[in-house]
Amino acid sequence: MFFPDTVLGGALLLWFILTGLSLIVLIYDLQTNTPAQWVMKLAWILIVLYTGPIGLFIFFLSCRQPIAGTHDQFIAAHWKQSVGSMMHCVAGDATGIILAAIVTFHLGLPNGLDLIIEYITAFVMGLLIFQALFMKSSMGGSYIDAIKKTLFSETVSMNMVMVGMIPVMAIMRGTIPGGDNPTGPIFWGISSVATLTGIITAYPINSWLVGSGLKHGMMSAVTDATKPMDMSKHKAPDVPLSKKLGVVVLTIAILAIAVWITTFFVELKL
Repeated sequence: MFFPDTVLGGALLLWFILTGLSLIVLIYDLQTNTPAQWVMKLAWILIVLYTGPIGLFIFFLSCRQPIAGTHDQFIAAHWKQSVGSMMHCVAGDATGIILAAIVTFHLGLPNGLDLIIEYITAFVMGLLIFQALFMKSSMGGSYIDAIKKTLFSETVSMNMVMVGMIPVMAIMRGTIPGGDNPTGPIFWGISSVATLTGIITAYPINSWLVGSGLKHGMMSAVTDATKPMDMSKHKAPDVPLSKKLGVVVLTIAILAIAVWITTFFVELKL
């Protein structure tokens, strides 16, 4: 990977070194200290891979138990549960987006079509793999039922992730030379910035989903993962279908506004 002989190149090199060190610290802690469930371990590894020391800092604040045997109590706060929900979503969605961006670059597709393919890929990976497949044992064991149970939460959460990621990816890739080339460091730097932005925009909807009992939060390996997920501590009255549809429409509208604002900075071509 070639680093430009510029201030940007030096900053990227430093960022990647810090990211590598952060991954080492994270993996060591997950193996020796914090009893997170395996799916949360995978999510944290991906998050720190994409967000470096910032992701590690969030892990220390929200998930890493300070004293052995205190993980369940440490992650009980609503904001930490919401962080777990958000991180699990962003890990799957960002992975789908980045993989799709690598493929679409080599296909030479217009940037607007790139974004559409990245959105679809991220949604499919987030719903069918990170939500339904990885969580089916916690939702009764049926893959189809898991898809049905997570469709709404993945849809609205994914939309809000993309509210942050689309403008960053489209504008920075379209204005910084080499920003769309996955063989260069600038692409990966942009992916990190986009993922961090997606984390910020996705947190509020994940906080609402967890508080409404519609989505799992931070999970501990101390809890029996083979049992149906217990959301009793976040229990709220059943959310009416009309309200769910309203939330879906709202997130789509916010995403549409984000795309519209993006067009003021870079032309999107289909």
